[in-house]
Amino acid sequence: MDIAALITWVVTALGGFYMLGTWIQRGGISQQQSGTSRLPAPVVFGHFALAAIGLVVWIVYVIADKSALAWISFGLLLPVAVLGFVMLARWIPVYRDRATTQAPAAAAASSGAGGTVPAERHFPVAVVLAHGLFAVATLVLVLLTALGIGGS
Repeated sequence: MDIAALITWVVTALGGFYMLGTWIQRGGISQQQSGTSRLPAPVVFGHFALAAIGLVVWIVYVIADKSALAWISFGLLLPVAVLGFVMLARWIPVYRDRATTQAPAAAAASSGAGGTVPAERHFPVAVVLAHGLFAVATLVLVLLTALGIGGS
């Protein structure tokens, strides 16, 4: 089960890294001052940093098989999940707004950081959904492994 958790964590990380890159490329950092982006940079980078640290700890757990490392990874995943839900809650209105302003937004979308379109509007829905589903699976698998269910 520890390897399954590792696989789901890596898949989750790939989706998250894609969204982080999209957000940065589309001007998410520079949109902080104008308030265009609904995702605060500390939340975005805190989510990323804690998830990355947790993944490294999980890799060490898989190698060393020390149960304390599994619990540390699980403990790191809890604030990652909270920050992820915060970002999801802030992204949903941006996604819904995309449907009502699709035509005017097309011109502004090409303007990148200087446009009025939030950077997170460019997240593909499939990536957001897959990232969330794999994140939930990862959290459950890490917890089950830490509890000793399913062997390691």
